[in-house]
Amino acid sequence: MAATNDEPFHMQDNAANRTRPSPEDPLEPTTVNYAEYVSQGKGLDSVASVSPDGRISLLFDFKDKLPELPKIQSRNTEEFAVDTKEWRECPNMNIVIMVVGSRGDVQPYVALGQQLLKDGHRVRIATHETFRTFVNDAGLEFYNIGGNPQDLMSYMVKNPGLMPGFESLTNGDIVKKRKMLSEMINGCWDSCHSPCPITGRSFIADAIISNPPTFAHVHCAEALGIPLLLSFTMPWTPTTAFPHPLVNITNSNAGFSVTNYLSYAAADLLTWKGVGDIINTFRTSKLGLSPLGIRVGPGYVDRLKIPWTYCMSPALVPKPDDWKNHIDISGFYFLDLATNYRPSPELTAFLSDGEAPVYIGFGSVVVNNPAAMSKTIFEATKQAGVRALVSSGWGGLGGVFVPPHIFMLGNVPHDWLFDKERVSAVVHHGGAGTTAIGLAKGRPTVVVPFFGDQGFWGSMIYKAGAGPKPIPHKELNVQKLRDAITFATSSAAKEAAKGLAQRIYEDNGVRKGLESFYMHLPLLNMRCDLDPSRVAVWWSDEQASISPSMTNLLSSYPVIYQCLKLSAFAAQTLADAKLISLQTLKLHRSKEYKFRKKVADPLTGGANAMFWTLTNPIKLGNFIQEAVIQPDTPSLAAQHGILDGVASVHEGLRRHSKDQEQTATTDAPQNTSRSVAKEPPKSPGSDSKSLFGTLKNCQHPFLILASGNIPHRVVVHLPVMHGSKSQTSLSSVIIPVQGSWNFASSATGKTQYQQQRLTRIVEGRKAVKASTEDQRAMIIGRFKEEICDTPIRQKLYREAVERAASNGSVDFGSNNPQSLGQGMGVFR
Repeated sequence: MAATNDEPFHMQDNAANRTRPSPEDPLEPTTVNYAEYVSQGKGLDSVASVSPDGRISLLFDFKDKLPELPKIQSRNTEEFAVDTKEWRECPNMNIVIMVVGSRGDVQPYVALGQQLLKDGHRVRIATHETFRTFVNDAGLEFYNIGGNPQDLMSYMVKNPGLMPGFESLTNGDIVKKRKMLSEMINGCWDSCHSPCPITGRSFIADAIISNPPTFAHVHCAEALGIPLLLSFTMPWTPTTAFPHPLVNITNSNAGFSVTNYLSYAAADLLTWKGVGDIINTFRTSKLGLSPLGIRVGPGYVDRLKIPWTYCMSPALVPKPDDWKNHIDISGFYFLDLATNYRPSPELTAFLSDGEAPVYIGFGSVVVNNPAAMSKTIFEATKQAGVRALVSSGWGGLGGVFVPPHIFMLGNVPHDWLFDKERVSAVVHHGGAGTTAIGLAKGRPTVVVPFFGDQGFWGSMIYKAGAGPKPIPHKELNVQKLRDAITFATSSAAKEAAKGLAQRIYEDNGVRKGLESFYMHLPLLNMRCDLDPSRVAVWWSDEQASISPSMTNLLSSYPVIYQCLKLSAFAAQTLADAKLISLQTLKLHRSKEYKFRKKVADPLTGGANAMFWTLTNPIKLGNFIQEAVIQPDTPSLAAQHGILDGVASVHEGLRRHSKDQEQTATTDAPQNTSRSVAKEPPKSPGSDSKSLFGTLKNCQHPFLILASGNIPHRVVVHLPVMHGSKSQTSLSSVIIPVQGSWNFASSATGKTQYQQQRLTRIVEGRKAVKASTEDQRAMIIGRFKEEICDTPIRQKLYREAVERAASNGSVDFGSNNPQSLGQGMGVFR
């Protein structure tokens, strides 16, 4: 049934618009059943629950027959301020990479971090203390976010992701793990702006890369106003092509595509039920942001169209047609650990004393009964007639009598062990990292999944012919393992694995992942206006000083504002030259996130909106059927796409109903990100004149309180002029303003804002100290040139606002025109 006010605060559909009740401690014991989400309605009965074996089981009972979803015809996502032509020209940045998980989860991002470091960026890996030495040895900075990955892996054997199963709910384990989650979320935030606790070196992030289980990623990016790239080793974005990797669909009477698509909504809802209160406490108490209710919280990332880079091979998982341009599949990320490895004499002797053995290991998985598992492995390999290298791992395999055909391994790099046919096949848990390196080296693979995406990878390997069907760990026995090894050592499996290895080699995953990161950055709003090779960290709207030689030229402009994006180095250089004051500068926000984005109807609202609509009287089947019958009609579904984002459980339904009852004059505070492009354009008149008059006379001319058909305040950043005026192509880059004032308005936010200012000032002083006289002179010279061009930028600003007022769109860098709602946020 629908969430009501009797539900926990984060499960209420109007949580973001209500005053939060008396302070709650989300870490105290609770009666909430985190292991089940039930929804009942006139169109759909559904149950999402965590079964005793730790999988999410789904049951969909549709009351009316639904057609399959049509082929996706949605437009590509129009990403803010991306540089489609010169995206390789990326200024050096401070990048924090947040990772929660095991060694196999961390290792790919260490490989990516090393490439970012080679490109001149400063890279901080924020993960668990266990991996400090591993990260530092790779030449990267480390920040401890807390959490014990071994405890986490033990918990996840019973619970997919961080969603609790029955045993965890009854033994108190859930309270401990929720405390761990809260610790890690707060640790991720600290990693964005805190100095290194050991060296004291200051740090503030210019961009975030994160895997989804950190949970803090988008909220940190929203608070800081910086870009975020999500990256993962398994599919996490709704698609009709296959179900969510953590979901087991036990029963559904809908079509294949509908069921697959809705599985992501169900996983999001169940996850939100378990962690939403912790996230909201983090947003409100730590970040000064608004809380999220069930209308927005589930699927928040997809709602905002956060870009994704999946570090998995398209040879195993081809990109689905309904994943648009903001989603890339780059290929696996590999870290070279083999170069400096030297095997022990004992291992060398075993490898040379017979046929290539089979490798068996379960990595970071904690096995419940390692002695029994070891006996099963020993007997199965004996019956299969193969020798085996068995890795003890975190599961502690061994501890019993070891027969002579078995060699117990310690820590050996897989990229060395699986290379040059040192092993004939591999048997493992199906972790993405082990899967990747095994297939990259052409090794047939047997997967024994324990949790998470492991079963998904086992199924992909089986589909490709490079291994047998995966064997769930609770079903593993001597006979099944023996038969699986026999298949994996067959010529057919070896040939299939060899073909996959060649395709994976051609992926060049790390390089493509690096390119994907750059291509999705809002670079047009990140480069310093005076030196584009440096990242902008300040916004200067200080009144310009006018020299006598410029008086005649600028006499028609009574007030001239600089309107420049400045790097830390440029700002300090200008301050030292007495050309600006650091006290007047504001921290630059290169990316904003539209909190209250509306969705047009239940179909385009995304997986969660579709899910909720199916439980209510409005017939979603009518929307789908219309798209099927008229696939070429430029309908709303065709324009924005069925997968226009996992929006919310209710919002699409409410919008559809309200559109039948209300006019377009919804009160602005209740509809704070409504696109004016959907309103009838008004002819220029007194409203426009008043708007432009405000521009000339207000204290901050680029912070406008618009009236009439532009009921928002917006900030416009204009790029500087380069080259001669006759060759200059100037267009406005309009950035939304949403989180900055909210963040700085809270007591905690004010303190952190001042700390961030001080950090940027320190950066500038260090940069100036390390610079040459010619570099400083170049900044001063460019600044004086830009002062002359300031009136032109102001003129272009007025023209951009005028265009927006007349037709609801603005020029957006070098990209296509965007609706005002896409280019602007709201000053709330």
